[in-house]
Amino acid sequence: MLEQLINLWPELNKSFLETLVMVGIGLVVSLMVGLPLGLLLFVTDRALFLENRVVKSIAGVVVNLVRSIPFIILLVFLFPFTNLLIGTTTGPIAASVALSVAAIPFYARMVESSARDIDRGVIEAAIACGASPWLIIKDIIFPEIKSGLISGLTITAISLIGYSAMAGAIGGGGIGDLAIRYGYYRYDNFVMFTTVILLIVLVQIIQYLGDFIAMAVKKS
Repeated sequence: MLEQLINLWPELNKSFLETLVMVGIGLVVSLMVGLPLGLLLFVTDRALFLENRVVKSIAGVVVNLVRSIPFIILLVFLFPFTNLLIGTTTGPIAASVALSVAAIPFYARMVESSARDIDRGVIEAAIACGASPWLIIKDIIFPEIKSGLISGLTITAISLIGYSAMAGAIGGGGIGDLAIRYGYYRYDNFVMFTTVILLIVLVQIIQYLGDFIAMAVKKS
């Protein structure tokens, strides 16, 4: 078993790094785009300071449309766009395009859900005092939901790990690709077992760190 692990190590290390690249890019994009989108979904809701039924409806429909598409289908559907954007449809960078598109609406709904837990009375009091929309978002909404943002990002990261494994099945690289090529096609149970254990450990570490940071932020 030790000899098998030593022989597998170069491929395992490469696949692990590819998975981290895919998940990392997806998380960064979801934070940059999904966070403002989630806030937009919240502040344009009924009885809020930027209420706008048209914007709310359009943003909601777009988010729901993307979330309703199974990831493996979304991945293939985005092949032309991915090829246009980076010139290839294989590899971790190419897979990260579809991962990012899937992560944006997922995290946006997480942000919106966290913001809905805020006491509306606090926002109404700020509006009565003449606070600007930006001031309300910066000084009231963000401090109230920062723990929820981290928890949502943790859940998004774990979901992206699962998506990255699916991306590996059609040339995306990463741990999923290793499991398919070496574990499934070559009937190597050791490789399959090792990749499953690695994914479990990775998810547990991310969950623990996310919970720890969210709790620390909540107490601060």
